[in-house]
Amino acid sequence: MKECLTNIQNGDYAKQFILEGRTNYPSMTARRRLNAAHPIEQVGGQLRAMMPWIAKNKLVDQSKN
Repeated sequence: MKECLTNIQNGDYAKQFILEGRTNYPSMTARRRLNAAHPIEQVGGQLRAMMPWIAKNKLVDQSKN
């Protein structure tokens, strides 16, 4: 974590982000793909599918409350 903070503070993170942006973010895209394939994301999708009010962008099912 200290290394990450140092990279942010000295501007290295911003430089890397800009350089990667010039090549259409290959590292970030790969990381997102791996995260989406993680088992916890698969289970999360199944759980969200059981909650219809989430699909309607509602926090509360107003037909019941």
